[in-house]
Amino acid sequence: MRVVIQRVSEASVTIGGVVKSSIGRGLLVLLGVGHDDTEEDIDYLVKKTSALRIFDDEAGVMNLSVTDVGGEVIVVSQFTLMAATRKGNRPSYIGAACHEKAVPMYEEFCRRMSEAIGRQVGTGEFGADMKVSLLNDGPVTICIDSKNR
Repeated sequence: MRVVIQRVSEASVTIGGVVKSSIGRGLLVLLGVGHDDTEEDIDYLVKKTSALRIFDDEAGVMNLSVTDVGGEVIVVSQFTLMAATRKGNRPSYIGAACHEKAVPMYEEFCRRMSEAIGRQVGTGEFGADMKVSLLNDGPVTICIDSKNR
């Protein structure tokens, strides 16, 4: 399981011209689910993401988490994070989980993230053609792969 975490001043997900979710200050989390991912991967990434100290404290040092600053979170499914690019120029997505596995894993990640931060997270729609807008704050972008712990 992989996440790309972006610290944002604001972010939104639009599907078919309609805004599905929007947040102010917080995190935009792009989530890729692999065919071999388990509940342990969800636990690891939820704990790591919700506790990641990437917000400035009063001294201007990145020392606070999204929960510390009362921030919001949007989680967007993105199977392309599982791309393999070692051979050739066309990415292979063979490592991405099938729909039947990825949807429940994505939904469980969102549920646990909501619990971890104490508020509902915004979401995209699995498999939809989404337009994701963000104002990256910093910019701060962190990539984490649960298999590299």
